[in-house]
Amino acid sequence: MPTWKLIVEYNGTRYAGWQSQGAGSKVKTVQGELKAAAEAVFGRPVELGGAGRTDAGVHAIGQVAHLKVASSARPPRPRDLMFGLNDGLPADLSVRAVERAEDRFHSRHDAVERIYTYQIATRPVAFGKPYCWWVKDDLDLDRMARATGKLVGMHDFRAFASKPEPGESTLVDLTQLSVGQTGDLIVVRVGASHFLMRMVRRLVGALVEVGRGNVPPEALFDRFVARPPKVPTEEPGIWTAPPAGLFLDLVRYPGDPAAPTAPVPAILFR
Repeated sequence: MPTWKLIVEYNGTRYAGWQSQGAGSKVKTVQGELKAAAEAVFGRPVELGGAGRTDAGVHAIGQVAHLKVASSARPPRPRDLMFGLNDGLPADLSVRAVERAEDRFHSRHDAVERIYTYQIATRPVAFGKPYCWWVKDDLDLDRMARATGKLVGMHDFRAFASKPEPGESTLVDLTQLSVGQTGDLIVVRVGASHFLMRMVRRLVGALVEVGRGNVPPEALFDRFVARPPKVPTEEPGIWTAPPAGLFLDLVRYPGDPAAPTAPVPAILFR
């Protein structure tokens, strides 16, 4: 079965997330648009899946998708397939790169690390408004950075998850968590083997509360991770950061180089 690996970027503002909502649904999703473009190119049904199921309003710079076609007597060259897909896609969704992959390649199951970037604006913005969260309060970056240290590693992040599936493990290996500033942007970079629903946005929201001085830096680990609450708690759910500032930045697979740990903004503005 011919298989391709796609690198996809999108502005998630108009979409109800990555995942298709099923037959008959009129909800616009990234997966749905991409699948429709692929089926127009091949003239037959295709299998298309993504490495991360981004939420409504969340963006991507480096989403990875696999595209499989049941049969193709003459598979198109990757470059031709990329152009064909982009011809059928809306302006806020693009395929950046295409390469042939092994038939068994699966973008979600084979991934070993996902890196997200979150942008917080320290001033009101006009052009960057869909791509960041303007926090009016002054944020103490030293406090925020102190809160990140103990969170890295394998821990139970159930307090930062929204509605874990029955039987779903809430253990997550957080590979990196950093906070930095470039100009008027505070950038949070988060990496893990996988993420629980809303986990990244809740971590960012909790870090903002630390930066505001409302929560001690050590509290994120001591209160919510070292001894995760057995019953749901309002916090950190009520701290959930809005989707606009979140980008799926990079997905790594076996053999890929190590991911950079420095906080690099996805979108720059002055």
